[in-house]
Amino acid sequence: MIKQTIFLIIAAILSATALAHGAGHEQSLLSTAEDIIKSGKACSELTDDELELIGDYYMEQMHPGEMHERMDAMMGGEGSLQLREAHINMARKLYCNEYPSYGMMTMMGGGMRMMQNYGYGMMGGYGMWLGGLLWIALAAFVFGVVFWLTYKLIIGVDKHKK
Repeated sequence: MIKQTIFLIIAAILSATALAHGAGHEQSLLSTAEDIIKSGKACSELTDDELELIGDYYMEQMHPGEMHERMDAMMGGEGSLQLREAHINMARKLYCNEYPSYGMMTMMGGGMRMMQNYGYGMMGGYGMWLGGLLWIALAAFVFGVVFWLTYKLIIGVDKHKK
């Protein structure tokens, strides 16, 4: 029993040390990225590794802590090519301003008004009229049913009067 307790204590201490080292390493990388940003180094002089650090830094600023880790996992996880490319592209967009955009959410189409049937893209516009047509057809059907029931009720009342 004592051996198991000692083993668990040692395992807990080693785990805590490993976590502290990992957090310190991550903080070191983020401070390196912050130093690069503050230096104002030209984008043409940056390597892909430096761009990845800068992109990771910006992502941490926008989505700190656990949310950043979740997003990293969704993009392939730590060390994946997809995550590396996402961080590099984020740095090119935000630090180098290589991909200028007009408004928010430009990767989905028409910007801020994309859901109000303006513009085009993945989430709407120039094709959403079918949804409006469906609502009109539903309203006409409900109106027709109410009209038909009212007509049947009036005819039924007239038959009973005769």
